[in-house]
Amino acid sequence: MNSGGKNLILNSWTLDINIVHHAQKMHDLTSQLKKDGRSIGFVPTMGALHAGHISLIEKAKAENDIVICSIFVNPTQFNDLKDLENYPRMPEADIAFLKSAGCNLVFLPTPAEIYPNGPELLDISFGFMEETMEGAFRPGHFKGVATVVNRLFEIVQPTNSYFGEKDFQQLAIIRKMVALLNHSTNIIGCPTLRESDGLAMSSRNMLLTAEQRKSAPLIYKAMETAKEFIPHQSPAAVIELVKRYIQKSSYLSVQYFQLVNPDTLEDIKNWEEGKPVQGCIAVLTEGPRLIDNIRYE
Repeated sequence: MNSGGKNLILNSWTLDINIVHHAQKMHDLTSQLKKDGRSIGFVPTMGALHAGHISLIEKAKAENDIVICSIFVNPTQFNDLKDLENYPRMPEADIAFLKSAGCNLVFLPTPAEIYPNGPELLDISFGFMEETMEGAFRPGHFKGVATVVNRLFEIVQPTNSYFGEKDFQQLAIIRKMVALLNHSTNIIGCPTLRESDGLAMSSRNMLLTAEQRKSAPLIYKAMETAKEFIPHQSPAAVIELVKRYIQKSSYLSVQYFQLVNPDTLEDIKNWEEGKPVQGCIAVLTEGPRLIDNIRYE
Protein backbone atom coordinates (compact mmCIF):
# COMPACT_ATOMS: atom_id res chain seq x y z
CA MET A 1 0.00 0.00 0.00
CA ASN A 2 1.47 3.37 -0.94
CA SER A 3 1.56 6.27 1.51
CA GLY A 4 -1.33 8.04 -0.20
CA GLY A 5 -3.54 4.97 0.26
CA LYS A 6 -2.45 4.61 3.85
CA ASN A 7 -3.29 8.24 4.64
CA LEU A 8 -6.64 7.96 2.89
CA ILE A 9 -7.60 4.97 5.06
CA LEU A 10 -6.37 6.57 8.27
CA ASN A 11 -8.12 9.85 7.47
CA SER A 12 -11.39 8.03 6.83
CA TRP A 13 -11.01 6.25 10.17
CA THR A 14 -10.75 9.57 11.93
CA LEU A 15 -13.99 10.75 10.29
CA ASP A 16 -16.14 7.67 10.60
CA ILE A 17 -16.13 4.21 12.09
CA ASN A 18 -15.31 1.21 9.92
CA ILE A 19 -17.02 -2.15 10.45
CA VAL A 20 -15.39 -5.44 9.47
CA HIS A 21 -17.26 -8.74 9.56
CA HIS A 22 -14.68 -11.12 8.10
CA ALA A 23 -11.66 -12.48 9.98
CA GLN A 24 -9.36 -12.55 6.96
CA LYS A 25 -10.13 -8.95 6.05
CA MET A 26 -9.45 -7.86 9.63
CA HIS A 27 -6.18 -9.79 9.67
CA ASP A 28 -5.11 -8.22 6.36
CA LEU A 29 -5.93 -4.71 7.60
CA THR A 30 -4.02 -5.10 10.84
CA SER A 31 -1.08 -6.73 9.07
CA GLN A 32 -0.80 -3.68 6.81
CA LEU A 33 -1.13 -1.29 9.72
CA LYS A 34 1.68 -3.03 11.57
CA LYS A 35 3.86 -2.94 8.46
CA ASP A 36 3.22 0.79 8.34
CA GLY A 37 4.46 1.10 11.92
CA ARG A 38 1.07 1.74 13.49
CA SER A 39 0.35 0.55 17.02
CA ILE A 40 -3.01 -1.18 17.57
CA GLY A 41 -5.01 -0.95 20.76
CA PHE A 42 -7.64 -3.69 21.08
CA VAL A 43 -10.73 -3.89 23.30
CA PRO A 44 -12.57 -7.24 23.02
CA THR A 45 -16.21 -7.12 24.20
CA MET A 46 -19.48 -9.01 24.04
CA GLY A 47 -21.39 -5.80 23.34
CA ALA A 48 -24.15 -4.11 25.36
CA LEU A 49 -21.54 -1.43 25.93
CA HIS A 50 -21.51 1.01 28.84
CA ALA A 51 -19.22 3.69 30.22
CA GLY A 52 -16.84 1.06 31.59
CA HIS A 53 -16.16 -0.20 28.07
CA ILE A 54 -15.76 3.34 26.80
CA SER A 55 -13.10 3.99 29.45
CA LEU A 56 -11.12 1.11 27.89
CA ILE A 57 -11.56 2.63 24.42
CA GLU A 58 -10.37 6.01 25.69
CA LYS A 59 -7.27 4.52 27.32
CA ALA A 60 -6.50 2.53 24.17
CA LYS A 61 -6.97 5.69 22.09
CA ALA A 62 -4.52 7.61 24.30
CA GLU A 63 -1.84 4.92 23.98
CA ASN A 64 -2.15 3.68 20.36
CA ASP A 65 -2.42 4.91 16.78
CA ILE A 66 -5.47 2.79 15.92
CA VAL A 67 -8.21 1.46 18.23
CA ILE A 68 -10.16 -1.69 17.38
CA CYS A 69 -13.11 -3.02 19.36
CA SER A 70 -14.63 -6.45 18.78
CA ILE A 71 -18.26 -7.28 19.53
CA PHE A 72 -18.88 -11.01 19.75
CA VAL A 73 -21.12 -12.93 22.12
CA ASN A 74 -18.94 -15.98 22.55
CA PRO A 75 -20.96 -19.22 22.84
CA THR A 76 -18.08 -21.29 24.23
CA GLN A 77 -17.96 -19.44 27.56
CA PHE A 78 -21.61 -19.93 28.53
CA ASN A 79 -22.50 -22.91 30.68
CA ASP A 80 -26.20 -22.11 30.53
CA LEU A 81 -27.80 -21.84 27.08
CA LYS A 82 -30.55 -19.69 28.59
CA ASP A 83 -27.89 -17.22 29.75
CA LEU A 84 -26.49 -17.15 26.21
CA GLU A 85 -29.92 -16.52 24.72
CA ASN A 86 -30.74 -13.78 27.23
CA TYR A 87 -27.43 -11.95 26.92
CA PRO A 88 -28.26 -8.41 25.73
CA ARG A 89 -27.49 -7.68 22.08
CA MET A 90 -27.69 -4.17 20.67
CA PRO A 91 -25.10 -3.78 17.89
CA GLU A 92 -26.54 -0.59 16.39
CA ALA A 93 -26.43 1.24 19.73
CA ASP A 94 -22.97 -0.20 20.45
CA ILE A 95 -21.58 1.02 17.12
CA ALA A 96 -22.97 4.51 17.71
CA PHE A 97 -21.44 4.45 21.20
CA LEU A 98 -18.05 3.44 19.83
CA LYS A 99 -18.18 6.06 17.10
CA SER A 100 -18.79 8.80 19.67
CA ALA A 101 -15.85 7.48 21.72
CA GLY A 102 -13.46 7.72 18.78
CA CYS A 103 -12.99 4.02 18.09
CA ASN A 104 -11.56 3.53 14.60
CA LEU A 105 -12.69 0.06 13.69
CA VAL A 106 -15.26 -2.47 14.88
CA PHE A 107 -14.82 -6.20 14.35
CA LEU A 108 -18.31 -7.72 14.24
CA PRO A 109 -17.86 -11.39 13.26
CA THR A 110 -20.28 -14.30 13.15
CA PRO A 111 -19.50 -17.53 15.06
CA ALA A 112 -18.49 -19.12 11.75
CA GLU A 113 -15.80 -16.46 11.28
CA ILE A 114 -14.38 -17.03 14.76
CA TYR A 115 -14.81 -20.82 14.71
CA PRO A 116 -14.62 -21.91 11.04
CA ASN A 117 -14.06 -25.53 12.08
CA GLY A 118 -16.58 -25.47 14.91
CA PRO A 119 -16.11 -24.28 18.51
CA GLU A 120 -13.21 -26.53 19.48
CA LEU A 121 -11.79 -25.42 22.83
CA LEU A 122 -8.17 -24.43 23.23
CA ASP A 123 -6.08 -27.32 24.55
CA ILE A 124 -4.50 -25.56 27.48
CA SER A 125 -4.63 -26.01 31.25
CA PHE A 126 -4.68 -23.20 33.79
CA GLY A 127 -4.75 -25.61 36.72
CA PHE A 128 -6.09 -24.22 39.97
CA MET A 129 -6.65 -20.76 38.45
CA GLU A 130 -9.55 -22.05 36.34
CA GLU A 131 -11.00 -24.27 39.07
CA THR A 132 -11.55 -21.76 41.87
CA MET A 133 -14.24 -19.06 42.24
CA GLU A 134 -15.94 -18.63 38.84
CA GLY A 135 -14.40 -21.89 37.63
CA ALA A 136 -15.99 -23.85 40.48
CA PHE A 137 -19.48 -22.70 39.52
CA ARG A 138 -18.99 -22.40 35.76
CA PRO A 139 -16.87 -25.39 34.69
CA GLY A 140 -15.24 -24.89 31.33
CA HIS A 141 -15.98 -21.15 31.32
CA PHE A 142 -12.36 -20.04 31.23
CA LYS A 143 -11.46 -22.54 28.51
CA GLY A 144 -14.14 -20.81 26.44
CA VAL A 145 -12.80 -17.35 27.31
CA ALA A 146 -9.21 -18.34 26.52
CA THR A 147 -10.31 -19.94 23.24
CA VAL A 148 -12.03 -16.83 21.92
CA VAL A 149 -9.41 -14.37 23.18
CA ASN A 150 -6.63 -16.46 21.64
CA ARG A 151 -8.50 -16.50 18.32
CA LEU A 152 -9.12 -12.74 18.45
CA PHE A 153 -5.45 -12.09 19.19
CA GLU A 154 -4.50 -14.21 16.16
CA ILE A 155 -6.85 -12.19 13.93
CA VAL A 156 -6.33 -8.65 15.24
CA GLN A 157 -2.61 -8.90 16.16
CA PRO A 158 -2.87 -6.10 18.74
CA THR A 159 0.03 -4.19 20.18
CA ASN A 160 -1.84 -3.59 23.42
CA SER A 161 -5.04 -5.24 24.69
CA TYR A 162 -7.32 -3.72 27.32
CA PHE A 163 -9.47 -5.57 29.85
CA GLY A 164 -11.53 -4.33 32.78
CA GLU A 165 -10.46 -5.40 36.26
CA LYS A 166 -14.09 -6.13 37.18
CA ASP A 167 -13.54 -9.60 35.70
CA PHE A 168 -10.45 -10.07 37.83
CA GLN A 169 -10.13 -13.84 37.49
CA GLN A 170 -10.61 -13.60 33.74
CA LEU A 171 -7.82 -11.00 33.55
CA ALA A 172 -5.48 -13.30 35.50
CA ILE A 173 -6.33 -16.20 33.19
CA ILE A 174 -5.70 -14.12 30.06
CA ARG A 175 -2.33 -12.97 31.39
CA LYS A 176 -1.45 -16.63 31.99
CA MET A 177 -2.60 -17.62 28.48
CA VAL A 178 -0.49 -14.90 26.88
CA ALA A 179 2.56 -16.15 28.78
CA LEU A 180 1.91 -19.80 27.88
CA LEU A 181 1.26 -19.15 24.18
CA ASN A 182 3.84 -16.37 23.74
CA HIS A 183 1.44 -13.80 22.33
CA SER A 184 3.20 -10.51 21.63
CA THR A 185 0.40 -8.25 22.88
CA ASN A 186 0.66 -6.37 26.17
CA ILE A 187 -2.25 -7.05 28.54
CA ILE A 188 -3.39 -3.89 30.29
CA GLY A 189 -5.87 -4.08 33.17
CA CYS A 190 -8.10 -1.05 33.69
CA PRO A 191 -9.90 -0.05 36.91
CA THR A 192 -13.53 -1.00 37.40
CA LEU A 193 -15.94 1.84 36.67
CA ARG A 194 -18.84 2.19 39.06
CA GLU A 195 -22.23 3.80 39.19
CA SER A 196 -22.63 6.70 41.64
CA ASP A 197 -23.92 4.24 44.27
CA GLY A 198 -20.91 1.93 43.91
CA LEU A 199 -22.38 -0.83 41.74
CA ALA A 200 -19.80 -2.08 39.24
CA MET A 201 -20.85 -1.22 35.69
CA SER A 202 -21.90 -4.33 33.78
CA SER A 203 -23.95 -5.21 30.73
CA ARG A 204 -25.99 -7.49 32.98
CA ASN A 205 -27.15 -4.61 35.19
CA MET A 206 -29.85 -3.73 32.67
CA LEU A 207 -31.48 -7.09 33.42
CA LEU A 208 -31.99 -6.25 37.11
CA THR A 209 -35.48 -5.46 38.39
CA ALA A 210 -35.99 -2.19 40.24
CA GLU A 211 -35.85 -3.99 43.59
CA GLN A 212 -32.69 -5.92 42.68
CA ARG A 213 -31.03 -2.76 41.38
CA LYS A 214 -31.82 -0.94 44.62
CA SER A 215 -30.16 -3.72 46.65
CA ALA A 216 -27.16 -4.35 44.36
CA PRO A 217 -24.95 -1.53 45.75
CA LEU A 218 -24.74 -3.53 48.99
CA ILE A 219 -22.16 -5.73 47.24
CA TYR A 220 -19.47 -3.07 46.95
CA LYS A 221 -20.49 -1.39 50.20
CA ALA A 222 -19.98 -4.66 52.06
CA MET A 223 -16.53 -5.20 50.55
CA GLU A 224 -15.55 -1.61 51.36
CA THR A 225 -16.82 -1.97 54.94
CA ALA A 226 -14.58 -5.03 55.36
CA LYS A 227 -11.56 -2.72 55.33
CA GLU A 228 -12.48 -1.70 58.87
CA PHE A 229 -11.94 -5.27 60.07
CA ILE A 230 -8.61 -5.96 58.33
CA PRO A 231 -6.30 -7.09 59.92
CA HIS A 232 -8.16 -7.15 63.26
CA GLN A 233 -10.34 -10.07 62.17
CA SER A 234 -9.17 -13.27 60.47
CA PRO A 235 -9.79 -13.69 56.70
CA ALA A 236 -12.46 -16.29 57.48
CA ALA A 237 -14.25 -13.86 59.82
CA VAL A 238 -14.11 -11.05 57.25
CA ILE A 239 -15.64 -13.36 54.64
CA GLU A 240 -18.56 -14.13 56.95
CA LEU A 241 -19.07 -10.46 57.78
CA VAL A 242 -19.29 -9.55 54.09
CA LYS A 243 -21.73 -12.37 53.36
CA ARG A 244 -24.01 -11.41 56.25
CA TYR A 245 -23.95 -7.74 55.24
CA ILE A 246 -25.09 -8.48 51.70
CA GLN A 247 -27.67 -11.07 52.65
CA LYS A 248 -29.54 -8.50 54.70
CA SER A 249 -31.30 -8.00 51.37
CA SER A 250 -33.81 -10.68 50.41
CA TYR A 251 -32.96 -9.99 46.75
CA LEU A 252 -29.29 -10.98 47.04
CA SER A 253 -27.56 -14.27 47.85
CA VAL A 254 -23.77 -14.60 48.02
CA GLN A 255 -22.54 -17.51 45.92
CA TYR A 256 -18.95 -16.99 47.03
CA PHE A 257 -16.71 -14.35 48.55
CA GLN A 258 -13.02 -15.27 48.60
CA LEU A 259 -9.86 -13.49 49.68
CA VAL A 260 -7.08 -14.53 47.32
CA ASN A 261 -3.54 -13.90 46.22
CA PRO A 262 -3.90 -11.51 43.23
CA ASP A 263 -1.33 -13.43 41.16
CA THR A 264 -2.08 -17.09 41.92
CA LEU A 265 -5.74 -16.78 43.02
CA GLU A 266 -4.96 -19.06 45.98
CA ASP A 267 -7.02 -18.46 49.12
CA ILE A 268 -5.50 -16.30 51.85
CA LYS A 269 -5.55 -18.00 55.25
CA ASN A 270 -3.69 -15.32 57.20
CA TRP A 271 -2.85 -11.65 56.64
CA GLU A 272 0.76 -10.90 55.73
CA GLU A 273 2.05 -7.37 56.10
CA GLY A 274 2.86 -5.69 52.81
CA LYS A 275 1.11 -8.29 50.66
CA PRO A 276 -2.06 -7.24 48.81
CA VAL A 277 -5.19 -9.37 48.85
CA GLN A 278 -7.98 -9.49 46.27
CA GLY A 279 -11.53 -9.93 47.46
CA CYS A 280 -13.62 -11.58 44.74
CA ILE A 281 -17.37 -12.05 44.93
CA ALA A 282 -20.32 -13.49 43.01
CA VAL A 283 -23.88 -12.66 44.03
CA LEU A 284 -27.07 -14.29 42.81
CA THR A 285 -30.33 -12.51 42.17
CA GLU A 286 -33.46 -14.05 40.71
CA GLY A 287 -32.23 -12.49 37.49
CA PRO A 288 -28.60 -11.84 36.52
CA ARG A 289 -25.58 -13.05 38.45
CA LEU A 290 -23.31 -10.20 39.57
CA ILE A 291 -19.54 -10.31 40.13
CA ASP A 292 -17.19 -7.75 41.59
CA ASN A 293 -13.84 -7.49 43.36
CA ILE A 294 -11.76 -5.18 45.49
CA ARG A 295 -8.07 -4.83 46.36
CA TYR A 296 -7.10 -4.81 50.03
CA GLU A 297 -3.63 -3.41 50.54
